[in-house]
Amino acid sequence: MIRLAREDGLWIVTFDRADKANALTGDMLGELAEIAEAAQDGARALILTGAGRVFSAGADLEAARAGLATSPLWERLSGALAALPIVTVAALNGTVAGGAMGMVLACDLRIAAQGAGAFYPVMRLGFRPQPSDPARLAALVGPSRAKMILLAGQKITTDEALAWGLFDRVVPGEALMESARALLADSLSASPGHVAALKAMCGGGAPRATR
Repeated sequence: MIRLAREDGLWIVTFDRADKANALTGDMLGELAEIAEAAQDGARALILTGAGRVFSAGADLEAARAGLATSPLWERLSGALAALPIVTVAALNGTVAGGAMGMVLACDLRIAAQGAGAFYPVMRLGFRPQPSDPARLAALVGPSRAKMILLAGQKITTDEALAWGLFDRVVPGEALMESARALLADSLSASPGHVAALKAMCGGGAPRATR
């Protein structure tokens, strides 16, 4: 249910559970964390995306009831993504909700298909967000808008997400992956050390020697 394609240094990770809105099970979440950690030495760029019309609804309902909603795997995944010395792109084929917001916030860039939105109903469901999520969210959209999402539980539309800075670019759905690849063209043609150094200067990842 997690597909990984490797294309000359570009890793494309796809959630492939469209019939369940790409809701994540514990096994899927663990596999995602392992992929993000392996990308530290195996990838030169990474795209996260989903199959179907929803990026991810977050935790699978049954798995959430069994404890997945508060699993440390979510923070392990987002921390591994944020620490990568490569450029990472969340290609949002549709709405992102719940715990899946953490991995999206941890990516360097967020490009969304028209119609995609964002929803993080931690107040309504009685869970706390992943520890790093509020700060990452506030850094993108500002404290007041972060509170609109986390405290007021508002569903954010495509246009709002773009205007607020949660999404960096919005494109037609059929152009999503082509546009995501285009964002990575320069970094894939540069040396890994150069990419890592520039990313660190922007406040992400850590410099590394060229492999």
